[in-house]
Amino acid sequence: MLDQIAAQVPTFFTRFTLEFLLEAMGRTLAMTALGCGVGIVLGTLIAVIRYTKTRLLAPVRIVLTMLVEVFRRIPFLVNLFIVMFALQGFGSEVSLFTIATVSICIVATAFLSEVIRAGLESVPRQQIEAAEVMNLGFTRTLFLVLLPQSWKVILPPAFAFMVMFIKDTSLASQMGVVELTFTGKVLMNRGFSPFLVYGAVLAAYFILSYPLSRLGAYLENRLASPRSRKALKRIRSATGSPRHHTLG
Repeated sequence: MLDQIAAQVPTFFTRFTLEFLLEAMGRTLAMTALGCGVGIVLGTLIAVIRYTKTRLLAPVRIVLTMLVEVFRRIPFLVNLFIVMFALQGFGSEVSLFTIATVSICIVATAFLSEVIRAGLESVPRQQIEAAEVMNLGFTRTLFLVLLPQSWKVILPPAFAFMVMFIKDTSLASQMGVVELTFTGKVLMNRGFSPFLVYGAVLAAYFILSYPLSRLGAYLENRLASPRSRKALKRIRSATGSPRHHTLG
């Protein structure tokens, strides 16, 4: 087996193969970046609506809470096929890349909205009451009091979820999206050793996810305070947020 791998190394690490892997890495990163970008924007909006106590928005809060809880608990692969069949049902001709990206957007919105909401709730009640006494209004309280303090609690678990989304994109290969895992299948079908192919795929996933994991761990330690640590524990308990695993 080792002789076979050694013999294939010169023909495997060619310009074509490396470009093929780099393109797959780009698609994987693009799906994750787009999904998390949309997830942060929509997640913030959902979190703010769920955070408010306005009676007029009570029905909206109930619906949003149900959607968040449902999509947080649906396996990502099931979510992929739901989105695919839903878009095909409307007669839309969209690419598999778009279907996978929309699926990541939905899941990212559900998870990140819960992280952001928990972050908003970590701000001490006394400061919110002080803002009310000063007649700041909800919008100014949000941008001047809540968000400036909660982002320190939100960022570490948000980065942890980004790493999780990078790994979840591998499931998009089941529907034919040419990302890293699917690229590995293509290369293996061309006769290359599975150990060589998936060793390269493993290295590519590591290159994408490890820096983000390290950055999340750094931010968690850099921004740590007794209050933020307690808030992070509550967020992880409420959202099932993965911890940052680092080497060294």
